[in-house]
Amino acid sequence: MFLVEPQRAIAYAKATNDPIAAHLNGELAPPVFAVVPVWEALVGAMSRVAPPEVLPLLLHGEQDIHIRRPIVPGMLLESSAEVVGTHVKASGTTVTVRSLTSTSEGEPVNEQYMVAFLRGWHAEESSGEAAPDHAFTPSSEPDHALLAKLSAKVDEDQTFRYAKASGDPNPIHVDDEVARAVGLPGRIVHGLCTMAFTSWAAIKVLCEGDPRRLRRIAVRFSQPVLPGQEITTRFWDGHFETTSDSGAIVIKNGLVERA
Repeated sequence: MFLVEPQRAIAYAKATNDPIAAHLNGELAPPVFAVVPVWEALVGAMSRVAPPEVLPLLLHGEQDIHIRRPIVPGMLLESSAEVVGTHVKASGTTVTVRSLTSTSEGEPVNEQYMVAFLRGWHAEESSGEAAPDHAFTPSSEPDHALLAKLSAKVDEDQTFRYAKASGDPNPIHVDDEVARAVGLPGRIVHGLCTMAFTSWAAIKVLCEGDPRRLRRIAVRFSQPVLPGQEITTRFWDGHFETTSDSGAIVIKNGLVERA
């Protein structure tokens, strides 16, 4: 059981620079907050198929959130998760986990798919299903189809604030030395934090500012964002892509469904 405390939801909104009034005043939790109640179940499901020594090497590849109803502070939530697919590649294994979250009364709240890549670990065989497809190629869209773009600055202390609000203290996000030791240029922003930035941008651009209209948001994490960078999200009808000010594509295959 997970009790959605108003201050926890508000802290998550503030930790992701969310400007949506309903998120900042505690009326609704931000959409990507949906990962917080289910995170332990997601990792637990993965630990049942992969050895514990490879879990620290997990690379978060995709997140897909199907929203049945917004999370409202005060809700008591139940979550479950299971591995639905493993796909062996040359350099490791991709694991797909499906989770379900409902109220304590059994009312559906959301369904999520997390895709992670475990480098260096090879499952015995590929099996099961892949996550729902949300592939998108911006180059296939005519220039006039671009609806809008929105830029936002990632703060220097963003990773520390997000780690506290989300409960994800992975050292590559809060310790420069640890991050450099694994080949990164320094601390990197949590992928889900970047996704949260794109979610409130999508609400502003595609949902006319109403978070209740958001029904699904899916992303593929492509490159890490660094503290202090500016990111720009470009929106087409139902799709988006996010780049950093270095020119790198940080989120691709972005999908938004709305009421």
